[in-house]
Amino acid sequence: MKVIIDLIEDIRESIANAEAYTLRAGLLREDANDASKLIYAGEAPIEHYWLDEVSKALRFKVGTGKTVKIGALIPELLILDMDKMMYGLKIDVNSEYQDMDVVGFGKSDEERVYTLFIKL
Repeated sequence: MKVIIDLIEDIRESIANAEAYTLRAGLLREDANDASKLIYAGEAPIEHYWLDEVSKALRFKVGTGKTVKIGALIPELLILDMDKMMYGLKIDVNSEYQDMDVVGFGKSDEERVYTLFIKL
């Protein structure tokens, strides 16, 4: 499971905090023939995020509404205290797939997209 500080560091290193990038959730599934391999199964835009202090997580919600930009997310994360930077990253995809752990990050410079990956 990834935590907020991992997200901040990866965004800085991989896209240099480029404000115009949008956030997406990417789905990875285990290969039926080889459980050690993951297969890309698609992605969807992230429309909302919030800090959930009860479950100690930064939560993201997948949807079709407006998309979250890195320029809106990063300034809010940089002012968090160190305890909160250790909160986990979770994605709520739909009513069936809630509270999914973020397992990795990716980017597409061509599409100006930063992706948070979850695994089923």
